[in-house]
Amino acid sequence: MEPPVTDRPLRIALAQIDPVVGDLEGNVNRILGAVEGAREAGADLVVTPELAVTGYPPQDLLLRQQFVADCAAALDRLLGQVRDVDLVVGHPEPAEEGLFNSASWVRNGAVVARYRKRLLPNYGVFDEKRYFHTGTAPCVVEVAGVPVGVTICEDAWAKDGPMSEAVDAGARILVNLNASPYDYTKLHLREREIGDRAREVGVPIAYVNLVGGQDELVFDGASFAVDAGGDVVDRAPSFEPGLRITEWNRTDHALQPAARALLPSEGLEEGVHGALTTGIRDYVDKNGFPGVVVGLSGGIDSALTLSLAVEALGPERVEAVFMPSRYTADMSGEDSRTLAANLGIPLHELPIDGIHRSFFDTLQREFGAEPHGVTAENIQARARGILLMAISNEKGLMVLATGNKSEMSMGYATLYGDMVGGFSALKDVPKTLVYRLARHINREEEVIPWRIIERPPSAELAPDQKDSDTLPPYEVLDDILYAYVEEDLSPATIAARGYDEALVRRVLNRVENNEYKRRQAPPGVRISPRGFGTDRRYPITNKYRF
Repeated sequence: MEPPVTDRPLRIALAQIDPVVGDLEGNVNRILGAVEGAREAGADLVVTPELAVTGYPPQDLLLRQQFVADCAAALDRLLGQVRDVDLVVGHPEPAEEGLFNSASWVRNGAVVARYRKRLLPNYGVFDEKRYFHTGTAPCVVEVAGVPVGVTICEDAWAKDGPMSEAVDAGARILVNLNASPYDYTKLHLREREIGDRAREVGVPIAYVNLVGGQDELVFDGASFAVDAGGDVVDRAPSFEPGLRITEWNRTDHALQPAARALLPSEGLEEGVHGALTTGIRDYVDKNGFPGVVVGLSGGIDSALTLSLAVEALGPERVEAVFMPSRYTADMSGEDSRTLAANLGIPLHELPIDGIHRSFFDTLQREFGAEPHGVTAENIQARARGILLMAISNEKGLMVLATGNKSEMSMGYATLYGDMVGGFSALKDVPKTLVYRLARHINREEEVIPWRIIERPPSAELAPDQKDSDTLPPYEVLDDILYAYVEEDLSPATIAARGYDEALVRRVLNRVENNEYKRRQAPPGVRISPRGFGTDRRYPITNKYRF
């Protein structure tokens, strides 16, 4: 039999906000909006994500003394407007010892306690030891009669670490401030890890995460709470800013979650779809572009990219351009027109045969013969890149590149051609997942013509060209690439999974030989545990081969 409830519930508001790095005034206003919402909802405490004042990650902005001083001034402005509800807010804290990743507990305009993050991640996309010093002490503050412990992000991932010390210091519930980027493994991993901590320390944990896109990173929110047994008892929506009120009944022995319907967790396609649209929207909006232009080929990558862009930005902010050559199949034009009509956008058609011919005529004088092979193919891709960039310059639209992770891994893309763009939606999406996402978009009605999804993929840069002419089947290629790029396995270990070792080595050599291309590619949405970006840093000049 449960012990009797002894007092009114404790109400903790999780402020799942979308800050913009460096927008100190805007971020303070976002936090104040959450404070006001929490006050109106009768919350006792509102908790922001990690470094909410600066946005995350502020990176080398933190090395600028003026920026740190401006952050302190923004925090002071925030403090003066917090009344009638407690606030735990994440921010950088300058001190004599150095700079700390901190959280201040604010009550009626004053800081009553301050916590300094104790475990600083320095792996993957994280580089916090470059900027911050390490905290040393737990922080527990009583609110509405309940001692609450504060921790920040990585602090929650250590057994017998900061969370245990906070409970030893008297905490009956823990709040954990996060800036945890999305990848398709992360939601279940977070909930499992935080559940483990709750079982170990024997108290509930409320986990708040920020939401929104920041360069290549996308933060999914999905804030949640677990009870003392480690079970998820509340979950905020993914990829949506908002305020989530978690309510805890007090008993003689423990805090128990108030009954509430639990939102289901998303599946793979739903999660990646949300990450891609959020990443596109926030990159375009936060960088002040009026919209985007997409080169439409009739293939699945550009079709998926265009569909995501229209969903993210609205049809009025997206333009599509179809640029056929002598090798473009009639069905590519037919399907591109159908797709544009399904999405409610006009399709501009700019044939490149004349441009193609003029390049050939000019280069024939240089080469003594017409360009052929890869040279001839790349001229077509670069002609299209010139047209897209001209539209970008004239209209102020950002070119949205369309290449996928499988192609970028293998260098199956043209520098200054189909790689041109300001942002790449599918940069971290392997080809097999591209197909799954296209089918997901078509789950209720046909948006992407089914023929685009079902036809063999082709760059259409030569007669009867197919991707399979130069690449292994994508099902095989993507498995090998995952094993190498994301799992760091050797050729022999990958081959032991059932693949021809000579094929494995050819694939891996192409990955290594094309690092120079990837370094010149536009940034793009990171959706995997290891994308081609800040969390995979390989030298371009590199003679090591397995």
